Amino acid sequence: MSNATVSPSAAVCPFGHGPGAAGQTPNGDPVSPRAANFDPFSDGYQQDPPEYVRWAREQEPVFYNPAMGYWVVTRYDSIKAIFRDNIAFSASIALEKITPTGDEANAVLASYSYGMGRTLVNEDEPTHMARRRVLMDPFTPGELAQHEPLVRKLAREYVDRFIDDGKADLVDQMLWEVPLTVALHFLGVPEEDMDTLREYSIAHTVNTWGRPRPDEQVAVAHAVGKFWQFAGKVLAKMRLDPSGPGWMKYGIRKQAGYPDVVTDSYLHSMMMAGIVAAHETTANATANALKLLLQHPRAWREICDDPGLIPNAVDECLRHNGSVAAWRRLATRDVTIEGVDIPAGARLLIVTSSANHDERHFPDADLFDIRRDNAGEHLTFGYGSHQCMGKNLARMEMQIFLEEFTRRLPHMTLSEQTFSYVPNTSFRGPEHLHVQWDPARNPERANRALLDVRVPVRIGEPSRHAITRPVRVASVTPVAEGVVKLRFTALDGAALPRWTPGAHIDIECGAPGLTRQYSLCGDPDDTSALEIAVLCEPEGRGGSAWVHAKLRAGDTVHIRSPRNHFRMDESASKAIFIAGGIGITPIGAMARRARTLGMDYELHYSGRSRKSMAFLAELAQLHGERLHVHAGDEGRRNDLPALLAKPEPGTQIYACGPAGMLQALQDCCAAWPGDALRTEHFVATATALDPAQEHAFELELRDSGRIVGVRADQTVLAALRAAGVAVRSDCEEGLCGSCEVPVLAGQVDHRDVVLTHSERQASVKMMACCSRAAGKKLVLAL
Repeated sequence: MSNATVSPSAAVCPFGHGPGAAGQTPNGDPVSPRAANFDPFSDGYQQDPPEYVRWAREQEPVFYNPAMGYWVVTRYDSIKAIFRDNIAFSASIALEKITPTGDEANAVLASYSYGMGRTLVNEDEPTHMARRRVLMDPFTPGELAQHEPLVRKLAREYVDRFIDDGKADLVDQMLWEVPLTVALHFLGVPEEDMDTLREYSIAHTVNTWGRPRPDEQVAVAHAVGKFWQFAGKVLAKMRLDPSGPGWMKYGIRKQAGYPDVVTDSYLHSMMMAGIVAAHETTANATANALKLLLQHPRAWREICDDPGLIPNAVDECLRHNGSVAAWRRLATRDVTIEGVDIPAGARLLIVTSSANHDERHFPDADLFDIRRDNAGEHLTFGYGSHQCMGKNLARMEMQIFLEEFTRRLPHMTLSEQTFSYVPNTSFRGPEHLHVQWDPARNPERANRALLDVRVPVRIGEPSRHAITRPVRVASVTPVAEGVVKLRFTALDGAALPRWTPGAHIDIECGAPGLTRQYSLCGDPDDTSALEIAVLCEPEGRGGSAWVHAKLRAGDTVHIRSPRNHFRMDESASKAIFIAGGIGITPIGAMARRARTLGMDYELHYSGRSRKSMAFLAELAQLHGERLHVHAGDEGRRNDLPALLAKPEPGTQIYACGPAGMLQALQDCCAAWPGDALRTEHFVATATALDPAQEHAFELELRDSGRIVGVRADQTVLAALRAAGVAVRSDCEEGLCGSCEVPVLAGQVDHRDVVLTHSERQASVKMMACCSRAAGKKLVLAL
C-alpha cells in the first residue's frame, strides 16, 4: 500500500533484508546494511539527495536508521499522504534539533533566554489552521504583486555591479543578499548588516538540521542566541508603531483582535524563523536553479530565446533540484506506510527531494524537462495544511532573477568548480556559484532597449505555451483502414521524454483551444521519437479530422509531455489485455511491456475487419499464440462472459475501446475484485449539469483559508476559476485527468472515467470538471 494508513496490528516487514542485517527496528525487524549506513550528513546526500536514496526509493521505500533513530520515507505517494494527514503525523518535531547539543551549548542558549517555540512550520491543529487563516492575507497574489517592483529593482542593481567583470560568484554577490533584502521588506524589518544576518541564518540551519561537532556547538549557540535577541529587539520596536507595511507588523495588528491565536511567544519565534524561511530557501533555490540550467545548455538556451518558458522552468528546477531536501514528522499513533508498521512516537524523515524523483509520479523523473506537464506537483514546498505560505513569493523572485540573467547574460556559463553545501538533513544550496562570460558579448552593449523589456510574472497555473513542446512530424504512415500512425521527433533531434504504457500526449490540433489526447504506442524505451495512431472520425469533435487532413511529414506541431492515468500494475501475476478498434494503441504498448517483463498475459483484439485493425502483423510477430484476433466480418466475437466467467486471483484486466464494449466488461467483471478491471474511455460518460437534479455545496480551500461556494448549475472547476483559483484542465469531460485536485475531507460524487474503484472509495482526489460533493462540503488542498 502506498498511502500511510493506520496499522491495526504488527505485520512482517515486506522488504527482504537477507544476510548481513545491521541491527533491528523498534518492531524487532532486521535493519538492512544500506539502511544502517544511511547518513544524511555525508557528501553523497549533500550533493544529490535523490540519487543517494535511489536504492531505497526503488527497493526499500521505508527503512529505519538506528544511528539517527528515524524512519526514512522516500516515495511520493507516501510522503504526500503523510503531509495530508496532519493528525496522525505531527509537525511538532519539524524544528527540533536533529543533533542534540551538549550542556555547554545549552547553557549558552539559556544565557540569551533562547525560547524558540511554535511557528506555522511546527505546530499542530487546531492552533495551526487558526493562525494560518488569520495571517494569510499578505500572501495573496494581489498583495504579493506589490513586492514585484522591489525585486526587479534589486535584480537590476546587483547585476549592474558585476556585468562588466566577466565573472562572479552569484551566491556571494547577489543570490544571498537580494532574497534577504526582499524578506526583510516583506516582514517589515529594517535592513541590517547583511553579513551578520547571513551568519545568523546559517547558524540556525546548522543548529536545527545539522550535525555540529562538540567544539562547534558553542559558537553556533552564540550566533543563534544573538539571532534570538535580534528578533526580540526588532519585534519590540515594531510594537511601538505597528502601522505600515510588513507581515510582522500585520501580525502585531492582528494580535489585538486574536490574542489567543497570535501570541507573544508565537510572534517572537516567527520573527526569527520568518527571516530564515523567507530568504534562505529562496537564495538556495535560485542558486540550485541557475546551476541546473547552466548544466543543461539546451534548456538554458530555450529560456533565453523564449522567456515565456521561465515560470514552468522554475517549478521544474524546484522539482529536480529544490532547496528543501526533507522534512520531519512524528507518528502520533501506530501507522503502516508501504506495508511497514511504524509505532506511535516514531520519528520520520520524509525525503521530499526523493519523492520529486519518483518515477511512479513523474515519468522519466531524472530527466530535466522545463516543459514537464506536472512539474508544479513537486513537494519542495510541502503539501496540505503545512504547505509553504511564501511559495509564490519565492516563485516571483526566481522568475525575475532568471529573466534578468537570460536577458542580460545569455552567454553565461559555469566556471570549473567543486560545489560544497552546509551539511544538514533538510536545506541545501551551493555555498558558492562561480560563473563566467565574455563582457564584449553582453547584448545590452549593442541594444540598450532590451533593458526595458518586462516579462509578466506568472503565479499559479503555467500557460499552455509553457508546457507544450514543438515537435516535428517525422512520418505519417497508414496502418489500417482510416488509421494513420504519426511519428514525432524533437526539432533538434534530442531525446524526448520516456513514457510508460497507458500514457497519452495532448496535441494542439491547429490552435491552442483545440487540444485532443491520443494514447502513445510503439516502444516506450525509444526516446528518439513518440508515436500515436489516429482513427479518422468525421463525426467526432474535430481533432482526428484535422490530423488526417492537415498533418504531413515535416510539419511542426505542439504537444504536451506524456501523462499516464491508465497505469499498468507490473507486479500482477497475470494480465488480460482487451482492445477494441483504435483502443489497441495503449493496450498494445501494455502487452509489449508484459512480454518484456516475462509476465503471463493474453491479448484480445476486436475489430470490424482485419483491414480496419491497426498493427496486426506486428502484434502477431510479438505475441504469437497469446494474441487472439476477433474480426467481426469473420464471424469472430470476443466472448467476454466466457473469458471472464471466473475471477482469477492476482489477475489484472486492461481494456480500451468503444463504450459498449467497456460497459459489457463492467457487467462481466461484477464478481471480480473492485480494481481488477482498468479501462480507458474514448468518450465521457458524464452528462451536462441539470440544476434541478443537483445541489449547492461549499469548498473549503485549506491551504489558502478560503471558502468557495459551488452553485447547483456550476462545476467545481468553474467555481474555483471564478474565485481566482487556477486549476489546469483540458477536456472538461472527465476523460483526461488534467483537472485533478486533492481532497482532504468530504465525500465525492465521482463522475469521471479516470479514477479506479479504490481511488473513488478513498476520495482523496477528484476531477474538478465534472465530479461534485456528495454532501454539503469538500475540503481541498488548494
